[in-house]
Order: sequence, then structure tokens, then C-alpha cells
Amino acid sequence: MQDRATRVVMLVIAALLAIFVLQPYVTGYLFSAREPRPVAARGDLSEYEQSTIRVFETVAPSVVQVVALSGRGPAGGQPAGSGTGFIWDAAGHVVTNHHVVENGASFVVRLASGEVLPADVVGRAPNYDLAVLRVQRQGGLPAPVAVGRSADLKVGQTAYAIGNPFGLDQSLTTGIISALKRRLPTSGGREVADVIQTDAAINPGNSGGPLLDSAGRLIGVNTAIFSPSGTNAGIGFAIPVDVVNRVVPELIRSGRVPTPGIGILAGDETLAAQLGVNGVIVAEVVPGSPAERAGLRGVDLRAGVIGDVIVGVGDDPVRHLSDLTDRLERTGVGNTVSLTILRNNQRQDVNVAVVDVGEQTPRSRRP
Repeated sequence: MQDRATRVVMLVIAALLAIFVLQPYVTGYLFSAREPRPVAARGDLSEYEQSTIRVFETVAPSVVQVVALSGRGPAGGQPAGSGTGFIWDAAGHVVTNHHVVENGASFVVRLASGEVLPADVVGRAPNYDLAVLRVQRQGGLPAPVAVGRSADLKVGQTAYAIGNPFGLDQSLTTGIISALKRRLPTSGGREVADVIQTDAAINPGNSGGPLLDSAGRLIGVNTAIFSPSGTNAGIGFAIPVDVVNRVVPELIRSGRVPTPGIGILAGDETLAAQLGVNGVIVAEVVPGSPAERAGLRGVDLRAGVIGDVIVGVGDDPVRHLSDLTDRLERTGVGNTVSLTILRNNQRQDVNVAVVDVGEQTPRSRRP
């Protein structure tokens, strides 16, 4: 009786082992999809998806790749840099970053269609990291990108970036406007005020491409990322379109943008912070400048006097050099501004003419 029970148990165990061993083969035989699977139905695209698709399909044809070449002539030499640009007007002007073109001797623009066109630089503005090229063809170009405003942007708005990251053309990334009124140093030595910060992925090759709002309007020109590795880390910056819309027409007209100033050298902001100064220290007054004629005083090292501190322009407070330069730029060359200064801890107002200080050195401290 016991032997019989043992045999039954052994048979059960053997059967279970057989099932365990054969199970994958049986399952594979019975359930393998040897024919194309039926397509599952889906609902309509979400409103957000439809909006994103509309933005891309509308703007992408107007976004181009800009390639700087090391030589001139038919061969053009080797690539000396590349980035993104976009069609600005029907005359074939293309806006990009200055740092995209600064090392090139000649340039080509590749349209979204794949067509490659030679282009010439018509204007550069290193103080704003902007440049304008013009393609050597009239007519038949994509429509210009619609222009929006940056003054009324809100943190949290959706932002779209189209560009050529790592040479991968027509790439779309999305995110939000994560901060406003950032300050961005440029290769020209000055700072751009009111810069837009976004978490839309911006990588090398995106430089010069458009940052767009949900209506597909230009709100900024992508220019930089903040990342030790040089790749996207969720912090990208764009030059605000209100600055672009002021600078680009001037570049098209004259090839350069006046650098408004009053003829002073500003003290280092780090030193100002250490001294507890909330404003722009006048370190030196340029001889013969409007600042000298207005009676502004610089630092007197022999007497140990800090000099004048600019704390306001008109009704606007001045805390950083970029506050002062931004207001001078909005005032424009040939006009006069009212500065509020601190002298010997006393506030006083001084009227100073705004002139073109050009590409003087050191530009970063010379408003």
C-alpha cells in the first residue's frame, strides 16, 4: 500500500515537472502572434498635443540650420561652427546668435526642405549675442516667424524650442518659462537684461533658434545653457523678443547697433556687494564724456572716497549694471536721462546725455 502511494506521489511530481518544463513551449505554440496584431483604436489627440503639433508644423519650415565655414570661395573650408536660425522677413534675412557666426569666414543656411543656400552676414551685435544673415536668393522662402512680446510673459507659460541640437535638424522640445528677468553676460562684454529662463531642452546646436509661445509666436532667441557638462540640465536662456525686435532692424539698416552710454567705468559688482552698496559705483569718469560734463565723480583712491553711486534712472531703481544699461538702451542715443546718485550719503538728481560709446574696452564695465 505504501509502495503504491509512493508511486502516485512520484507520478504527480513527474507530471508537475513536465508541465513546468513544457509550459513555455506550450504557451509559445498556443499564444504566439504569428500574424500582424490588430491596431487598437485610440481617441482624439489631447488639446495640448494638438496645440504642440500646430506650433511645430507652422513654425518648423521657417527654422534653418546656420553653418559657419573657415574659408571663402566654392569650397568654403571646414565647418567652424553651427547653430540654428529663423527667417525674419520676406527679404531673406535670418536671425541667429552672434556666437554662431563669430568664427566663420563664409556661411551657408540649410532650409527645412534640405536646400542649402549661401548667406552673408549683414550685421552683428555681440553685446546682445545676435547676428543677421541674408540668404543669396530672392523669393520662394518660408514665411517669417510671427513675432510676439516678452514684456507680458508669465512664469509657468508653455514654451517651445525648435532647433538643430547636435546637428539633429527640426527638433522640438517643450517646457515652461521657469523664470524671468535673468541677466546674461554676452561675448560682447555686456549683460542682456530681462533674459528668459526655460526648462525646455536646449543643447549645443539650438543656439539662435526660436523660443515660442503656445500661439507659435517668437518670444525669445535661444542663446545659452547653464550646465557644467555643456548639455541640457533644465536651465536654458533666451534673449527676449522685445530686445530682438529692437536690435534686428538696426542691424539690417546699418550693420551694427549703437552702444548707448554716458561715459563711465562702473565698479565691480562683487566689490559693491562687499561694501553694502546697492547700486552702480562710478569707478572712473571718461574725460570729455557726458558724465564728466554733468559733474559725476569717480573713485578717489588718494582720498579714499568711494565716488558717486547711481541708484536710479528716472523712476526706475538701479541695483545692477544691467539695470542701468537696459534703461540707457531703451532711452536711446541722443536723448537725456535723469540719474539719481548718492554722493556723501546724499541723494541728488543729475541730467546726463546718452551717447554711442561704441565697442570700447572694457565694455563690460562701460555704460
